[in-house]
Amino acid sequence: MLYFIYSSFLSQWFELTMSQIKETTAWEWIAAVLGALEVVLAMMNVRVLYVAGGISTAIYCWLMAKTGLYAESILNIYYLAMSIYGLWIWSYGVQKVIPQVSECNRKDWMTTLGITAGAFIVLYFCLAKFTNSTVPGWDAWVSATAWAGMWQLAKRKIENWLTLNLSNAFAIPLLFYKKLPLTALLTLFLFIVALFGYYKWKKILQESSKTSEALL
Repeated sequence: MLYFIYSSFLSQWFELTMSQIKETTAWEWIAAVLGALEVVLAMMNVRVLYVAGGISTAIYCWLMAKTGLYAESILNIYYLAMSIYGLWIWSYGVQKVIPQVSECNRKDWMTTLGITAGAFIVLYFCLAKFTNSTVPGWDAWVSATAWAGMWQLAKRKIENWLTLNLSNAFAIPLLFYKKLPLTALLTLFLFIVALFGYYKWKKILQESSKTSEALL
């Protein structure tokens, strides 16, 4: 019985996704393809990743605002700024020492919770009060957890992958709901990449710990 229910659900979900993809605009195709390309180029450590990422996020700023996901639009403006900054640093900046991977301590978790709660309250209030958003809470939560995850990433905290995937887990159904199937599938791809990122950083953390113990 459960098998047939599950199969029926998957069949309906697949049909819905295919129908939405057929209605996908050329702009979303371009943004999604460039977004996926950015991830691949980042793995290859190639500078042009910022160009692909910059164009993708610029399109998404407009697409998200058009579909009423205003918090996501603001989030993409930040991504765009970081792409421009990253390209400038890579081209003209002085390379600096990258902080070591570490775990969040109590203070880090308090900061993470503070960013999430503060961003959610501000975004939800602004979306509910000043926009025509139909999903102010959902949109605000996805962006608030993403902001917190990006802070953890900047601090090289291993938990950033978990926090960002918390955001991705809520973003995927939201994007399907807003009829942005390619972007939802791209977010699913990023969800999987984040899992690999977490285990890679965990291995780095374990090796670093073994090295420290050997020096004692």
